Amino acid sequence: MESHLTPASAPKGTIDLTTIPEDDRERVWYENYYQGDTQPQLTARAVVMGMFLGGVMSLSNLYVGLKTGWGLGVAITACILSYAIWTSFLKIGLAKTQMSILENNCMQSTASSAGYSTGGTMVSCIAAYLIITGENIPFGVLFAWTAFLALLGVSIAVPMKRQMINREQLKFPSGIAAAETLKSLHAAGDEAVQKGKALFVALGVGAVIAWLLNGQAALMTKLGFPVLAKYVLPAEYGVFGKTGAEKFGIVLPGDPLLIAAGAIVGMRTSLSMAAGGVILYAIMGPWLEANGVFTEMHALGAIKTAAATPGNVKAWGLWTGSAMMVTAGLTAFAFQWRSIVRAFAGLGAMVKGVGTAGKAGDPMDAIEVPNSWFAMGTLVSGAGCVFLMQYQWGIQWYWGIISVAFAFVLSLVACRATGETDITPIGAMGKVTQLFYGVTIPQNATANLMTAGVTAGAAGSAADLLTDLKSGYLLGANPRKQFIAQALGIIAGTLVVVPVWYILVPNAETITGDNAKFAAPAAAVWAAVSKLLANGIGSLHPTILVGMGVGAAAGIGLTIAENLAPANIKKWLPSATGLGLAFVIMFPDSMAFLIGAALALLYKKINEKGAEMFIVPISSGIIAGESILGILIALLQAKEWL
Repeated sequence: MESHLTPASAPKGTIDLTTIPEDDRERVWYENYYQGDTQPQLTARAVVMGMFLGGVMSLSNLYVGLKTGWGLGVAITACILSYAIWTSFLKIGLAKTQMSILENNCMQSTASSAGYSTGGTMVSCIAAYLIITGENIPFGVLFAWTAFLALLGVSIAVPMKRQMINREQLKFPSGIAAAETLKSLHAAGDEAVQKGKALFVALGVGAVIAWLLNGQAALMTKLGFPVLAKYVLPAEYGVFGKTGAEKFGIVLPGDPLLIAAGAIVGMRTSLSMAAGGVILYAIMGPWLEANGVFTEMHALGAIKTAAATPGNVKAWGLWTGSAMMVTAGLTAFAFQWRSIVRAFAGLGAMVKGVGTAGKAGDPMDAIEVPNSWFAMGTLVSGAGCVFLMQYQWGIQWYWGIISVAFAFVLSLVACRATGETDITPIGAMGKVTQLFYGVTIPQNATANLMTAGVTAGAAGSAADLLTDLKSGYLLGANPRKQFIAQALGIIAGTLVVVPVWYILVPNAETITGDNAKFAAPAAAVWAAVSKLLANGIGSLHPTILVGMGVGAAAGIGLTIAENLAPANIKKWLPSATGLGLAFVIMFPDSMAFLIGAALALLYKKINEKGAEMFIVPISSGIIAGESILGILIALLQAKEWL
């Protein structure tokens, strides 16, 4: 097929590239879609705005990840915020021109990279290390580790982009959604401004509620605001009277962040979480107390006290929930076998593409990320990870090299699964690697965590970054400039997230025990798997073993049913992930998710168009507002700040 269109004159989005032979797709895209040289993209204002928003959103993702174990998407929120802020700047004269759509895309790439590439490993591998060892990683080591892992993920994504996006045209649905969001923002400014206003109002509401829930009267008085102290709620609230249920953790939900997260997650998962919370805390908790299980667990050294407490109930349920989520993740991973086969089948083509240059005079070579960047980035980041593993944790260098190589291989699978289904099997990636290292490096929980952390962290980061590159591809962006924006996002995320980590999580008690500030469910699962592989099943109470068996069977059975059941039945099946997660977090947290999902469903029934337009901005605003003020309060409470 011949085309004489130039990038400046070509109609945009008029050709279905999947109908074009693979060898011609890059040329046709360049001639008919590419507009990276015709409008601003990698500008100072886009990068600065992206780094600022990325820093903020990375903090929000860190905070949310510690509370829920999930990382919520930041790209669409960043797009809306950026558009609304810049529009406000235009109105008050601080800016002279509106951002182009490619500048907005560059900005969201920077912000997404900051959030995705730096926070995931913190709330899983790093937090699990703290749970197991009781000590935080030294600042310099953690800073370098976070930066190297993020750079490894970005570098690994380079060759996969040209193969999976350019040639194979994988969908990456969230990337399509981000591109469509940007198109709608620039096509309908009034709607974008309404979304922005809703997000900002919700952000303020979230901040106020965070103040009421997390502020301390003593802190306010010490800071010179005694009048504000009386507007801070006491630490204990919402208990169902004095019925005795509170000792099992059955109290009213009161965290708006989790309610907002439930609105985004949806009813099926949230209802499953609520059901799991009732099973563990209302049914199993009293049964465990009546049968003396807590006393026996205390004698084994598994819990600090023999009494029934919310923390002790969760300590027992953690193993059931972990088994359920691990088997569910691995079973879902197995159902993606076609993607796995295609991933390895495409490995030869990808390696060939890395090792050879394009056709003479190929204009794509001038805008795609050079293969030398991939080689250098992987070499530097991989060597950094290997060095730190041996220097800090005594992990032999060859195991470090294997973990980096394993990261590349599993990234193939993770990226293809994300491109085809929009589901990144990061949980399964982590467990596969933990099981592998549990066999090859037995009885070493730290080595298990850190080697698996390299593989899972880089694979998840690469998949998320390819999603951003997909949105740029659809908009005709310059991929090399977008890659630079992603690299700059890593700098912003690392500079912000690492220092704040030590303030939010100064010690293990912050994420363990009855008075833990954060549930850290992802870390709890990682730590449980590492402990089990290091100590063996003989170290667990017999009832825990039964619970693990039931949880594992439920995870497998529910996932098989979900994949095989007709659509009209599937929507009524419990979510294995939701059920398992309820066993890893506290009862009111599960109920908060249900409240949020129910409110979102009710709003959709009343006003479907309004729900489609405002649920995500309002929920994102509440999450961001509470996260930011919660972090600010933690900063003020830190001793070195007072």
